[in-house]
Amino acid sequence: MTVPFATSARSSVGVEWEIMLADGQSGDLVPRAPDVLATLEEKSALERHTITGELLTNTIEVTSGIGDTVAAVVDDIADAIADVREVTDPLGVELLCAGSHPFAQWYDQQVTDKTRYHKLIERTQWWGRNMMIWGIHVHVGVDDVDKVFPIIGALSGYMPHLQALSASSPFWAGERTGYASNRALVFQQLPTAGLPWPLDDWSQYEGYLTDMQRTGVMEDATEVRWDIRPAPRWGTIEVRACDGMSTLPELAAVASMVQVLVEHFSRELDEGRELPRLQPWFVRENKWRAARYGTDARIIVDRDGTQRPVDEHLRETIEALLPVAEELHCAREFAGVGRILDEGPSSSRQLLVADAADGDLHAVVQHLIREFRAGPTLRDHLASLGG
Repeated sequence: MTVPFATSARSSVGVEWEIMLADGQSGDLVPRAPDVLATLEEKSALERHTITGELLTNTIEVTSGIGDTVAAVVDDIADAIADVREVTDPLGVELLCAGSHPFAQWYDQQVTDKTRYHKLIERTQWWGRNMMIWGIHVHVGVDDVDKVFPIIGALSGYMPHLQALSASSPFWAGERTGYASNRALVFQQLPTAGLPWPLDDWSQYEGYLTDMQRTGVMEDATEVRWDIRPAPRWGTIEVRACDGMSTLPELAAVASMVQVLVEHFSRELDEGRELPRLQPWFVRENKWRAARYGTDARIIVDRDGTQRPVDEHLRETIEALLPVAEELHCAREFAGVGRILDEGPSSSRQLLVADAADGDLHAVVQHLIREFRAGPTLRDHLASLGG
């Protein structure tokens, strides 16, 4: 089959953020998305941002418009959140985001009444019903379809970096998992999810889609749920590997990292240089290590098998790519990557709060609610717990 790749502005950017709805007192998830969306539908019709539902009725997704800069799309997201709060605050509903909810149970949740979601649950059964996961998606425009799969291949080498920075799911259904990103390993259980196949060019991708359609695996390209995938409709590469970010500044930091990497690799191709590409077995191992250890992971950084601490390699990457960030006018947001490394990702902060609260995961939820409102406030929250 032929799949057209839309025209998009080079290194333009867009962001999607999946957000939980929780009761302000108990911290448990509440199925209020239909109520919230019904109120917001007319108001948001003329905005750059969109506010939509997701698989579960405890979730809304806010999406930016297409921006030239990360700052522009973050402004869109902030506007969307403000609109949502006008509805949720009077209802006593709080907003929070992480890769997983610390204690909610899958059997208490309701599936959004849409045919595509019911079909997904019917097919995937227990694993589908357990998809209590939240993430972010970052789109970056690519100016030539021939660049798409070389860039995806190179980005796969930086997937553990992005996964470690965003890790925010150390708890699952009330249990401490031992993983910084339990979401990363849960999500890959869905058909067509997980690591991208190491394809060389667009024609191989079209062949893949043909095979998947004629065997009934999927209906169209939107059902490709890889950690990094092409988005043909938008003319972008979409990074989906990240856990849900707990704060807007951290969302901006990770979005800038993705934008800078894509532009850097695009420039390398313009200069006729071949992009680096790790062996698929190294990519798989790196994903597991980042999910398990977060920013404490040691990852494989080249085809020779050289291993480096991911935080150390990230700092070197930040320094090397700062000129690209400056040219993309996202240096301020890009500096946020270093702040995540300095202060620890959400997974580390959640674990500290749980320890200070003698394992009380309700305290972790309240911490996430506070962070979503005000940005990282771990020190203040620990003080309120006597930690």
